[in-house]
Amino acid sequence: MPKIKLPVKSPHIDMTPMVDLFALLLTFFMLTTSFRPQEATVIDSPSSISEKVAPDKDVITILVGKDNKVYLNFDNGADTATLIRKEVLKKIAEQYSLTFTEKEMNTFANLSSFGMPAKSLKAWINTEDSKEKELLQTGIPIDSTDNQLNLWVRFIRIQNPNAVVAIKGDADADYKAVKQVMDILQENQVNKFNLVTTLVKEEAKLEE
Repeated sequence: MPKIKLPVKSPHIDMTPMVDLFALLLTFFMLTTSFRPQEATVIDSPSSISEKVAPDKDVITILVGKDNKVYLNFDNGADTATLIRKEVLKKIAEQYSLTFTEKEMNTFANLSSFGMPAKSLKAWINTEDSKEKELLQTGIPIDSTDNQLNLWVRFIRIQNPNAVVAIKGDADADYKAVKQVMDILQENQVNKFNLVTTLVKEEAKLEE
C-alpha cells in the first residue's frame, strides 16, 4: 500500500509585531536622545596606547588648540540639584562686574566648551548664529596681566572640589602653551591631571 504523503508547508513568521516594535523603539530613542554639544575648537589629539577612559561627570577639561588658544569645559557635577556652571558664572560676574540674567545663567549651564574673555561671555550666550559664536571664541586669556583661566579653575574647584582635570591638547600645539596651563593648575593645588589622547592599538610583532 503506497504511503500517503502529507503536503509540506514552509514555516511562516508574522513580522508585523516586530516591525511595530522597531518603529516604537526608534521613535523612543529619537525623542529621548540628546546630542553632545560641539566643542569650541577641533582638537587633533596625539596618539596613545592607554585604554583609560575619562569619567563622564565631575570633569574639568582644558583644551589647547593648534593655534595655542585655550578653551574650557566643565560639567554641572554628579549632583543634579546644583548647577555648578551657573554658580561659577556668578563668581566670574562678580569678579569682572558683569551682569547676567537668570535665563542667561541657565543657558550657560547647558552649553559646552568655550574660550573667550569674560567680557564676551554675554554675547556668546545670547547669539544663536554658529558663525558668530565661532568668531567670539578667541581663547581664554592666560597671560600674567589677565590670567582668567586661573580664576575659572579656582572657582570651579571651590564649587566642585572632587572634579578631576583633563588637558586635551592638539598634537601641533606649542609645548610652552601646555606647560603654561600646567603651571596654572599647580597654582590652584592641582598636581594630578590627565592628558587626553587618541587611542591607537598596536599589535606586538616578533622580530624576524
